[in-house]
Amino acid sequence: MDPFIIEKDFKLLKPDKYTFFVLDRIMRGSPEVLISDHERLIICFSERPFPVWIWTPDDASEEEMERAYQLAGENGLVTGEHHFNMKYNLAEHFIRRAARDGLKMKLLVNMFAYDCPEPVRPEAEADGEIYRCEMRDVEELVSFLEMFHNEIGIDQKDAAGYRADAEAFIKAGTMYFWKDAQGRHVASCRYAPNGEMASVNLVYTRPEFRRRHYAENLVYQVTVRAQEAGYVPMLYTDADYAASNACYEKIGYVLRGRLCTVG
Repeated sequence: MDPFIIEKDFKLLKPDKYTFFVLDRIMRGSPEVLISDHERLIICFSERPFPVWIWTPDDASEEEMERAYQLAGENGLVTGEHHFNMKYNLAEHFIRRAARDGLKMKLLVNMFAYDCPEPVRPEAEADGEIYRCEMRDVEELVSFLEMFHNEIGIDQKDAAGYRADAEAFIKAGTMYFWKDAQGRHVASCRYAPNGEMASVNLVYTRPEFRRRHYAENLVYQVTVRAQEAGYVPMLYTDADYAASNACYEKIGYVLRGRLCTVG
């Protein structure tokens, strides 16, 4: 096992490029933990509060999955403090093995990975328009980030962490609000490029403005912008939220892969 990656590692992810889009991105940064055998296993952890990503091939054996569990433990990741994103067969193994070690691990989120080869304009138009965030909007964006992460219950930070993210997203020029007809910022969305793809994320509508098609129209507009910039738009969703998944599918998103979060 090596504490570094080589070009072959990125090739390993090609068959799972949608489900492990984020893993590809954090491998290109400076993660706290990075382990690879360049053949059958990659373990990567960027920093708190983010989850650990573990890639194994679809046909991973029990021995290979046990090896992944042992290496995660040896690197201080199986302590009950971390969440893991992985394929379902590996998740089942981790849950069983954690129980033997006296840890209660369970499935937290079922995730779908989508891409959008051809955006489809929403049938229901929302009042208002898309608005690209500017630095003067940083405090409002901090509020959106806090509300979004509190609602999903993962990747939560303090105010300083959200402010740093908000400033970085605005500087990237890919962070958007939807303004309603009264000029109120009612929904958020951004796209984050990585290679040939761009992840559409931070999709959030203030509770008092939901069911008015704001998010649907905003995601469509952001998807178009990502595509016009030369990227293939993709996104992750909670597989158990049938209504939101149907919304994405109506605007052209196609299911490409499945994975889960355990913790």
